[in-house]
Amino acid sequence: MIKTTLLGLLILFIAALLQSTIFSQLVLHIYAIPDFTLMILIFTAYINGFMVGQLSGFFSGLMLDFLSAAPVGMNALIRTLTGALTGLMKGAFFLDNFILPMVLCALATIFKAVLLYLLHLLFSEIIPYYSLLSPVFWVELGLNTIFAPFVFGLLKLCKPLKIGLKEKF
Repeated sequence: MIKTTLLGLLILFIAALLQSTIFSQLVLHIYAIPDFTLMILIFTAYINGFMVGQLSGFFSGLMLDFLSAAPVGMNALIRTLTGALTGLMKGAFFLDNFILPMVLCALATIFKAVLLYLLHLLFSEIIPYYSLLSPVFWVELGLNTIFAPFVFGLLKLCKPLKIGLKEKF
């Protein structure tokens, strides 16, 4: 479990660096980019379960908090809850190549947006959010859904991340 968590965190750290530097420069005109760290977290949590999901979520959220201008702890809270809930679903469904990754990443994106909105209601001065009706949310949701099968496919090639996976690919 420790190796899996550390390797997942290394991959999440690299994705967070790429997402906050290179990918943020390649944005569409409405400033939406795919959330690759969320997709990697979903894969790691779904494959390895609750504990790895919440640990990966917490530490990847802290990395994002320090790499962005977000209040410290905001991403950590959102990613911890997302990783824990995804980890609870471990093995509940067959992990196919297209449908389940797309559904999991779409639901995680919606969950992230709802949590951001709830946090904004509590701390309106500090927490930014995007409306569920805004184009930025819909473009990010679409990008996360489209890229999910490709990210999951690449991560399936990394054997140490699949400790909890009993099925053959």
